[in-house]
Amino acid sequence: MFDFSTVVDRHGTWCTQWDYVADRFGAPDLLPFTISDMDFATAPCVLDALTQRLAHGVFGYSRWKNDEFLGAIRHWFSRRFNSVIDAESVVYGPSVIYMVSEMIRQWSSPGDGVVVHTPAYDAFFNAIEGNQRRVAAVPLHQTPEGWMCDMDALERVLSDAQNTVLLLCSPHNPTGKVWTRDELSAMAALCEKHGVRVISDEIHMDMVWGAHRHTPWCEVARGDWALFTSGSKSFNIPALTGAWGLIGAADARSDYLHALKGRDGLSSPSVPALVAHIAAYQQGEPWLDALRDYLQENMRYIATALNHAFPELRWQPPQSTYLAWIDLRPLNIDDRLLQKVLIEQQKVAIMPGYTYGEEGNGFVRLNAGCPRSKLERGVQGLINAIHALR
Repeated sequence: MFDFSTVVDRHGTWCTQWDYVADRFGAPDLLPFTISDMDFATAPCVLDALTQRLAHGVFGYSRWKNDEFLGAIRHWFSRRFNSVIDAESVVYGPSVIYMVSEMIRQWSSPGDGVVVHTPAYDAFFNAIEGNQRRVAAVPLHQTPEGWMCDMDALERVLSDAQNTVLLLCSPHNPTGKVWTRDELSAMAALCEKHGVRVISDEIHMDMVWGAHRHTPWCEVARGDWALFTSGSKSFNIPALTGAWGLIGAADARSDYLHALKGRDGLSSPSVPALVAHIAAYQQGEPWLDALRDYLQENMRYIATALNHAFPELRWQPPQSTYLAWIDLRPLNIDDRLLQKVLIEQQKVAIMPGYTYGEEGNGFVRLNAGCPRSKLERGVQGLINAIHALR
């Protein structure tokens, strides 16, 4: 019913992943598996809704706080997570990272520590350090059951009075870990005990695989908290801008909205973003479910190909996201030499694990949000590069 196999040429569209790959990798014309957007056209219902709105022809100042947008969000949370949310708690912003950064500014002071599970999404480091805060790292540990957080270690970090915010990535990027309700509840209790506020980035909430289930932070929250997300990853619409979230306390919500409108002058949202989100959340479920099936098959392909070439890897698909977090440490490959061979010989761009902090050494993060034909070329390029170094 939906076509995810046809390749869409993204060259010449000001595309970060394709047109500007040289900015990060130093060479143009590489086949990219990098920044986490997808190579698929968005859902037909979104395109139809955008076309109808564009035909209206008038794009004046607007408001995000309208019944259609808020109703679509409530519908999505109810349908996908069996969660009932209060529309009064909803806030809007230009991007999840903007919203995260703003709450870091409001809930901490320069020099404070922001607690993060590592390896961590690289934009988290930028948001923390760019606001003159410190990264207070709590490393995740890889076990046969998946990635785990040592709750005792987490409590030791949370108990430091200078660490005032927990910045949670749920599901976790880059590992793909899905936090269980019990884990989230334990974290919520620890944060309440030590007076630590919580910011939960849940932008990958719709990309959870198999028997795993995403639990929104609002289901377990205690104390001060904020949950930020967007349809941008799920429906491949980040260039439209626009994100939204929930802030539990009325005073914190008011402070955020005052900064958004009063200080930063962001009073009018992107109309295409609102239109796209409403259409996606009200009509896009069949497309998303078909996409999810395709992405899971992509992950299974990666596992089959890599484990056939290198049985000692025993790589398993992640619990969530379309980002394959691949542990190459059993092969004793030099990370930087691997990048050199990938770029210069294989003409492939794959994110090195050290982008995500010290705990990422020995890993690569491969974006599988693309047609299978492209993915096959990228995985084969990775296999060829590893063989060249052994």
